[in-house]
Amino acid sequence: MALVKGRWHASAADAAAVPLAEGRRSAEILRHGSLEVRWYAPRGADPQTPHARDEIYVVARGRGWFVRGGERIACGPSDLLFVPAGTEHRFEDVSDDFATWVAFWGPAGGERDNPFA
Repeated sequence: MALVKGRWHASAADAAAVPLAEGRRSAEILRHGSLEVRWYAPRGADPQTPHARDEIYVVARGRGWFVRGGERIACGPSDLLFVPAGTEHRFEDVSDDFATWVAFWGPAGGERDNPFA
């Protein structure tokens, strides 16, 4: 189930040590069913484009700004950020130590009856 040391548990230090696959900006840490958990530590500009599935970020360390649609908010450790499938989003002005867990799940197009869309 887990990709970090074959376990179902991963610390931030474990996740940060996972090498990025060629062409990827985040490291896959865990996959189970439709759930995919990744470690994302953008440096400089964050060139994300909208994703096909719903996602949640949990900021692990550092600070920055998160832009989702027309909103821009400050974010830091322990903040949880939800992004419905297909929504433009990115991190801006992040600190050098910024890193976040990101979880994708569900079908392409996102969950039905999403009150946050």
